[in-house]
Amino acid sequence: MSEPLLKVRNLKQYFRINRKQTTKAVNGIDFEIFPGETYGLVGESGSGKSTTGRALIRLYEPTDGQIEFDGQDISGKLSKEKERFLRTNMQMIFQDPMASLNPRQRVIDIVAAGLDNFNMVKDEQEREEKVLWMLEKVGLNAEHANRYPHQFSGGQRQRIGIARALIVNPKLLIADEAISALDVSIQAQVVTLLKELQKEMGNAILFIAHDLAMVRYISDRIGVIHLGYLVETGTVDDIFNHPIHPYTKSLLSSIPQPNPLVERNKISLPYDYKTSGLDYEASQQVEVSKTHKVLCRKEDLESFGLKV
Repeated sequence: MSEPLLKVRNLKQYFRINRKQTTKAVNGIDFEIFPGETYGLVGESGSGKSTTGRALIRLYEPTDGQIEFDGQDISGKLSKEKERFLRTNMQMIFQDPMASLNPRQRVIDIVAAGLDNFNMVKDEQEREEKVLWMLEKVGLNAEHANRYPHQFSGGQRQRIGIARALIVNPKLLIADEAISALDVSIQAQVVTLLKELQKEMGNAILFIAHDLAMVRYISDRIGVIHLGYLVETGTVDDIFNHPIHPYTKSLLSSIPQPNPLVERNKISLPYDYKTSGLDYEASQQVEVSKTHKVLCRKEDLESFGLKV
C-alpha cells in the first residue's frame, strides 16, 4: 500500500464554554487516508465528525495532536507557504450550499475564487475557460456562469460548491455532510458525481455523514466516531458485516430497510454510553485484523465476542 496522504495522530479539539466548562468535541483520534481513496466518517449529531473535518482544514486551531498532509506537518502555526500549500491541496464542500455561496457573486466568480486567490491563471481567458470546463464536469453549462446562487435549486447549488472546491485540483476533498441538506432523489446524483470526478481527477475524499447507507455506497474504509472518540475503524465489509462495538451495531440496526416487511420486524439495538459499562478514556485501539480496529479495554474484549 502507498504512503498515506493524510496522517492524523491524537487529534484533540476542545472548546472552552466558560471558566469551569470545556467541551471536548474531538478527544484524541488517530486515522489515515490514502491517495485516491474515500474514507467515510460516521456518527450521530454532536459526535465530533464535522469538527474533525474543520480542524483538519484548519478552520479551527487544533488543541493538540499531529496532522501530516502529503508529507508536511500542518499541525502548528502555519507559515504563508504552508497555508498556500494547504488551501490549494485540501478543499471542503459544506453542508448548506446556500449558506456557503456568496449571494451577491455570479457563479463564474464563486467558482474562480481559488484561481484568483492563488494566482493560478495567467489571464481572464484562461480563467473563464477553466471555470466553464469545471461547470461542465459537475453537470452545469456555460449559461449558468453569469447567474446568481438564488437562481438555482439545492442540488445545483451543491454542484457549484463542488466545482469551487475542485477547480484548484486538490489532493484531498472534505465533504462535510455535503448531501444532508438535499432531497433524497438529489443525494444519489451528487454522490455519484463525486465518485465519477474522483475517478477522473484521482483525489482522496473524507466523506463526513450520518447516513450509513450512503457512506457504504461511496466509501472504501469507514471510521465510526462517538463522543469525540473513534470507536471502530475498518473496511466497508468489516463495519457492515462484522461490526464489533455496540455503538456501531446500534447505528447499523437503525438503517431504514426498503422492504416494509423487514422494516416492520426490524429490531433496533439501543446504546447508552452512560449505562454501557464502557470507558472510552481508559480504552485503547485493539487490532482485530489488518484492516479492523476497535476502541476498548482488555475487560471489554470478551463482551465484544473477541478472544482475550
